Amino acid sequence: MIVLGLVVAGGCGALLRYEVELAVRRWLGPSFPFGTLMINVSGSFLLGLLAGLAEAHGIGPGPVTVVGTGLLGAYTTYSTFTVDTVGLAERGRAGAAAVNVAASLALGLAAAGLGLAAGIAL
Repeated sequence: MIVLGLVVAGGCGALLRYEVELAVRRWLGPSFPFGTLMINVSGSFLLGLLAGLAEAHGIGPGPVTVVGTGLLGAYTTYSTFTVDTVGLAERGRAGAAAVNVAASLALGLAAAGLGLAAGIAL
């Protein structure tokens, strides 16, 4: 059952990532990878929340695996973050590439921490 859950959740996460990316690109334009940043930060928050809920409320490994690895693993995207960053640098936008790295790291860590605290507090 876990494998089936992973497959379904992974497909849902990938589709959600695609839709969020398109919506953010339409809203903010393609000049900076805001979509990937938003996806990774929100995914970090949600994974932190899941971890906090699992720790504080005893959610078992099956649901954590399906949601954490399947849904959120497919939703978040380190590879796209890397390609976006390299693309910015290759287009002569080293400053934007550095901002992307710093923002992704700082906001992702903060979001994961907030999610973890919220999950424990709930």
